[in-house]
Amino acid sequence: MRRNGILLPITSLPSKYGIGSFSKEAYDFIDILEEAGQKIWQILPLGPTGYGDSPYQSFSTFAGNPYFIDLEQLIEEGLLTEEECESCDWGNNIEYIDYEKIYLSRFKILKKAYNRSNINNSQKFLAYCEKNKWWLDDYALYMSIKDSLGGKSWLEWDEKLKSRDEETLCKYKAMLEEDIIFYKYIQYLFSMQWGKLKSYANEKGISIVGDIPIYVALDSADTWSNQKLFQLDEQKNPIAVAGCPPDSFSEDGQLWGNPLYDWQYHKSTDYKWWINRIKYSFDLYDIVRIDHFRGFDEYFSIPYGDKTAVGGTWKKGPGIELFKFLNDELGDVEIIAEDLGFLTDTVIKLLKDTGYPGMKILQFAFDSREESDYLPHNYDRNCVVYTGTHDNNTIVGWFDDINEHDKKMCIDYINDQSIDNRFINWDMICLAMRSVADTCIIPVQDVLGLDKSARINTPSTLGNNWKWRMTEGCFSEELIKKLRRLTKLYGRI
Repeated sequence: MRRNGILLPITSLPSKYGIGSFSKEAYDFIDILEEAGQKIWQILPLGPTGYGDSPYQSFSTFAGNPYFIDLEQLIEEGLLTEEECESCDWGNNIEYIDYEKIYLSRFKILKKAYNRSNINNSQKFLAYCEKNKWWLDDYALYMSIKDSLGGKSWLEWDEKLKSRDEETLCKYKAMLEEDIIFYKYIQYLFSMQWGKLKSYANEKGISIVGDIPIYVALDSADTWSNQKLFQLDEQKNPIAVAGCPPDSFSEDGQLWGNPLYDWQYHKSTDYKWWINRIKYSFDLYDIVRIDHFRGFDEYFSIPYGDKTAVGGTWKKGPGIELFKFLNDELGDVEIIAEDLGFLTDTVIKLLKDTGYPGMKILQFAFDSREESDYLPHNYDRNCVVYTGTHDNNTIVGWFDDINEHDKKMCIDYINDQSIDNRFINWDMICLAMRSVADTCIIPVQDVLGLDKSARINTPSTLGNNWKWRMTEGCFSEELIKKLRRLTKLYGRI
């Protein structure tokens, strides 16, 4: 089945209170997708973010981001007033997120809603807590302890707390009972609002593609509450951490810092944690994109404490065995494998053995020095083609920046010598749409023809990522009709 979709993070939606959320604007965007003949809305990870604001470094792989809770729904329910919400400082630039101001305002306003909620008398809330206690209890406790200790990483907590001494945990549970319920309440709101939004999309014939990072953050409820799953020493410090080796883009490689899995231990449990993680993801999404798929074949291990990735080495991952267990448990589910970068023969075999579609990025296709698997004539049907991802420049920005040889190759390939950066986004969108790839997903910035100022993330940099927001009203009727016409023309409706 040929289909088309749009990539747009929740954070990048327009909304009243400083950051995209499950607000009216999200429902409006779904209406736009339906009108434009789109069948997919791809988002980024939904977890609560920490240092650097990256959705790939979350405090929990299971929890939802409190920033996404729609305050207007809470106003309608009488839990907040419009005056209270508008009195907060959410930042003053509708095109960029001020995370510091969001952080300082969002929890205060949600605490007001909680204090008025009488939530402990809600049977729906109690049922939600019971159903999700296998991850929710540890998450709410972890966040409450973290707050009480001024935000310190769990690696800096007292020894008994760090190692989860039962008596110490009981003491903190009693001491922080109100905070723990508050964090559970936030997750309940998130779940109710997201479930409602996802149902609305599904009713319109639109599937949600969710994104899960292969790794979890070191400072997370996941690592603290499941220490046996990771390569940690007796002091609970990582033995080694994740990253990427040096390449032509970075002579020092990439040092991500995530703890690495103890795959032998996972194997001894028949990969129970991973199966639960993927299963839970399919409660949230219709299709799951697994980030850094090659890490299941081989993963790059960097000694903890190293300042760069230069000293890292490749180690064997679980391979096909994990996915056999997953298939036995979940059956036929839709997974997209993020298989970008240099791929060895064993990674290619693993992808083929799973049957999952990989990814093709048009921005990677036009390297005039060599033939590329990303050129559309090399695709097979079982893949997902993108003009770019959240880690890429926009098409307009990319075309401005590439060298003249690569630009000429792009122009020759499209066979249009009149190309310029006013229309290059549509040339590339059409190239992606008319390819044989079953699924085509276009970042919203490329549909809108935006320049590099709309880029979402530049890997290995800090300070200016994850901030871009779409402005309200940027999808004109003319633009929606054009997108629908092209989607139909290339057999994706």
